[in-house]
Amino acid sequence: MVFHKIQKDLGIFKFVSPNVTLFQCFSSFLKTLRFPFLVTPNPTFVKKDQVNYLRAAVTTMSQPHFLLVTFPAQGHINPTLQFAKHLIRIGVRVTFVTCISACRRMTKVPTAQGLTFLPFSDGYDDGFQPGDDIEHYLSELRRRGKEAISEFITSSENDGKSVTCIVNTLFIHWASEVARKHHIPTALLWIQPATVFDIYYFYFNGYESTIKAPVDETNPKRSIKLPGLPLLATRDLPSFVTASNVYRWALSLFQEQMDVLADESNPKILVNTFDALEHEALNAIENFNMVGIGPLIPSSFLNSNDSLDNSLRTDLFQSDSKDYIQWLDSKPKSAVVYVSFGSYAVLTKQQVEEIARALISSRRPFLWVVRNRKNGGEEEKEEDKLTCREELEQFGMVVPWCSQVEVLFHPSLGCFVTHCGWNSTLESMAAGVPVVAFPQWTDQRTNAKLIEDVWGNGVRVSANEEGMVERDEIVRCLDLVMGDDKKGMEVKKNVEKWKRLAREAAMEGGSLDMKLKAFVDDIAEGYRK
Repeated sequence: MVFHKIQKDLGIFKFVSPNVTLFQCFSSFLKTLRFPFLVTPNPTFVKKDQVNYLRAAVTTMSQPHFLLVTFPAQGHINPTLQFAKHLIRIGVRVTFVTCISACRRMTKVPTAQGLTFLPFSDGYDDGFQPGDDIEHYLSELRRRGKEAISEFITSSENDGKSVTCIVNTLFIHWASEVARKHHIPTALLWIQPATVFDIYYFYFNGYESTIKAPVDETNPKRSIKLPGLPLLATRDLPSFVTASNVYRWALSLFQEQMDVLADESNPKILVNTFDALEHEALNAIENFNMVGIGPLIPSSFLNSNDSLDNSLRTDLFQSDSKDYIQWLDSKPKSAVVYVSFGSYAVLTKQQVEEIARALISSRRPFLWVVRNRKNGGEEEKEEDKLTCREELEQFGMVVPWCSQVEVLFHPSLGCFVTHCGWNSTLESMAAGVPVVAFPQWTDQRTNAKLIEDVWGNGVRVSANEEGMVERDEIVRCLDLVMGDDKKGMEVKKNVEKWKRLAREAAMEGGSLDMKLKAFVDDIAEGYRK
């Protein structure tokens, strides 16, 4: 028997066997190892095309292969795609896993060398609809998702393209079960601020009574002190940890995620934030190492030469046209109020009317996203229900959807009235646009607190006793952030500060790049051991 290395540094082997039995035994053994091999009947030479095959195989096997598993929602998919982009840039092969329903709704499926999509059926291929059973949906997502990624991992290993790390977003904690089964390291991609992660952690680790007491939430000035975080009032907490929360399933998912992390000896938590923004929050939990690898925003708006970024942008909602860009082009610098409440928030008819009346009263040009709703399978235009539609059209433009980043980075933008979703918060920060914080639920309330009281790049609306934000209050906030008085100038100064710091973190060679490279190197080193 001859066992001959032809490329010691690459781990390529040529094996010549004197008999069939030994050949079969040794071939079976080699298949269990993590390097390519070639069996040849001639010990004296290996053909050139065989050497090329082996070199290509080694390159494939030595390249890290990350499996990114994300919940099928716009707010999860976008930052995960940006995360994939940065991984690809540093030489990682990425397989992006999400549900068929999300892929079907994408205006375009992102393409890039090094990126593969793996859509799977969660049993709701037309998407989760109002009236569907959320418990059943989550159960099927978990069951079918685990089957899909487990089969893919096995198939990839057989093809010599083994998965080296699994990264999951919120609500996909079950991916860790599959990873343990296949002995693959995992990481959590936390797509909310580190401050919100801390609040959930403390809630499930000894502070539940502190956070929930008193049960009566009519005392908004009650101060809650948590380690490493600013003082919080009840209205600053994520809605899922408050006594009035009706989405018990959501709180259970956060608890399951925390339990998964607690079971790991060295949990890896990658947070879509950056150190200058949330240094204290990133270091508030002693036994967890949270790493800020953000802001995960489209960098083509920071660097026009970023072709990879342009190919990895997508939308789950369609816009009829780009007329709004031409409209923005016609407006003066920093003059337009942009109003959008994201993909999921549903405002009452009365609240929509108050916003409309405020926009008319402000007499500023505005671009307002009012999503169409489905009623019995038919789409209804919400803007048609406004009593003041004709007056609105004198000052601004109402659209069912738009490319938000493109709008935020337009020079005509002067203010963003936002629900304070985390992606929107980071995008407006990098664009240098002042914010009127109008939070609705989940992490948005905490984000609004940070915007007004910690970072100072915007102001927060206050609701009346019925929970309604009145038109005069909206106008007050618009005047503050767009005015030239002391408060307005202070906001603008902070906006410029965070714009600079966010861009420094996101640019090539910034903290995002450095920390992500260190993370990938750590995974690769562990994989080689």
